[in-house]
Amino acid sequence: MCAATLRPGERALDALLVRRLIAGRFPQWAGLPVTPVASAGTANVMYRLGEDMAVRLPRTAGAAEDVAKEHTWLPRLAPLLPVAVPEPLGRGTPAEGWPWPWSVYRWLDGENPAVGSVGEPVRLAEDLAGFVTALHRIDPAGGPASYRCEPLAARDAETREAIAALRDAVDARAAAAVWDEALRAPAPAGPPVWIHADLQPGNVLVARGRLSAVIDFGCMGLGDPAVDLIAAWYVLPAGAREVFRAALDTDEATWTRGRGWALSIALIELRHYRDRNPHMATVARHVLDELLHAHAVGPHRPSPTG
Repeated sequence: MCAATLRPGERALDALLVRRLIAGRFPQWAGLPVTPVASAGTANVMYRLGEDMAVRLPRTAGAAEDVAKEHTWLPRLAPLLPVAVPEPLGRGTPAEGWPWPWSVYRWLDGENPAVGSVGEPVRLAEDLAGFVTALHRIDPAGGPASYRCEPLAARDAETREAIAALRDAVDARAAAAVWDEALRAPAPAGPPVWIHADLQPGNVLVARGRLSAVIDFGCMGLGDPAVDLIAAWYVLPAGAREVFRAALDTDEATWTRGRGWALSIALIELRHYRDRNPHMATVARHVLDELLHAHAVGPHRPSPTG
């Protein structure tokens, strides 16, 4: 099931149209089976092509703008990263009534981690930290700005609007306190670095408890390294967060900004998707529960008796 309710600007798509697109642009693959891939994603639709390829088509004009970026930069980043990332095999062009470019990628095996339930949390935390560290160390020369390249303060109005709109669903006072703390954190000390910018469960693949691939680089580009710390709350359970943080060796200011990014993204997603996309809303609620519970409990400190 990959088709969801169409939003303004979306085009209807089915396997028959995908087969026609493939036949017109890549006749060598025309005889391969085309099957939809279940996904709760909001930017792209996926179809499996044969056994070892995937067709990825943007759902909106905005998502279509990411195609050229991914084809340009993923082949350059891939050799420098410790896990697999999407490998472009072909770039499709508008045809058959489809108005945007699209892609064929090599199929990557693995499963998305379940929300709030990770089989090997410590190992996954270490693997995610390894990926984030490697990505942030790549030479940023010539890289594009990330989709999430703005400072946290630029999100203030929208975040506070979301808090107000969700008073029936979240502890508004606690959310505002976490947000205020993030805004007070010092700005990044160094220049922008390469970031994935959307390390959510749907963009992470695991196999046998280990990180096997990171996918969907539509938001990638240069930005604050704190953006990628959202994985601590979006992907990892509470007990593995400190493992992730220690492996990254991140400072307090970056961690606090990362918490603010996770809060802002989850609030805005919950506000937007709670009546439109149940899966995205569930993920956002889980993130908010984790963030606000941690804020209520406070940082762990050893008792006087150890």
